[in-house]
Amino acid sequence: MRRSLPLPLALTARLTPVAVLACAGWAMASGPDKTSETASGNTSSQQTTTQASGGAPSSSSSTDAATKTYSASPAPCGSIPVATVKSLVPGAKTAGKEIPSTDTKLRRTCSWNALKGYDYRWLDVSFEIMDTDAAAAKEYKDRVAEKSGGGAVPGLGDNGYSVVNLTTEDKQQTREGVVMAQVSNALVVVTYNGSDFETKKAPSTDVINKGAIQAAKAAVTALKGSQ
Repeated sequence: MRRSLPLPLALTARLTPVAVLACAGWAMASGPDKTSETASGNTSSQQTTTQASGGAPSSSSSTDAATKTYSASPAPCGSIPVATVKSLVPGAKTAGKEIPSTDTKLRRTCSWNALKGYDYRWLDVSFEIMDTDAAAAKEYKDRVAEKSGGGAVPGLGDNGYSVVNLTTEDKQQTREGVVMAQVSNALVVVTYNGSDFETKKAPSTDVINKGAIQAAKAAVTALKGSQ
C-alpha cells in the first residue's frame, strides 16, 4: 500500500521571489523651438523666422507613442482550464496559487503542485508585459539562448520555443520542461516538471514536453482573449 512522502527540499524550495520587470517611460518633446536671425546691412535685412507651434509631430514621436497591444497581464490562475490542471497536476487545487508581485500589470504568475501517492507534478504559468514588441522579442531571444538545446513550437504566438532537461539529486530524477512564447509585447513562460519518488525516475521527455506545450497554448489563448 502506497503512502505519501514529504517533498524533497530541492523541490519545496523551488520558487524564488518574482522579479519585477522595470517599465521605462517615454520622454516627449516639450514643445517647438523658436529661432530668429537678424542680419544688419546698409541695403537689406532678413526677417525673423519662427517655427509654427501647431506643426505635425515627427514620425519618430508617433512611433514611440504607439499604443501597446497588451497593457496588463491577465489573471494567471484563470488562464489554464480546470480539466487541463487536473490532467497535468493530479491532486492539485485547481484554483492555483498566485505568486505575489509588486506590479501585477507587468508580471503575474500562478502555480499548481501536488504529490499524489509517489507521483509529483509542478506547473507554473507566467505573463510578462513589456513596453514594445521589439523589447519582448529581444527578451525572448535572450532567454532562448540561455536555455539552448530545445526547439521551436510552430503556431505558438509570434515565436514559440520548448526545451526539456533532466536533473538528478540524491539519485532522484526530476524532468522539467520550459515553454516560452512571444505574443506582441508580452511573454508567456510555462514551467512543468515531475518526479516519481517510488522508482526514483522522472516522467518521459514526451510527457513533460507535451504537457508544457498544452499549458502554454492555453495561456496564450487566455492572453489574447484578455484584450
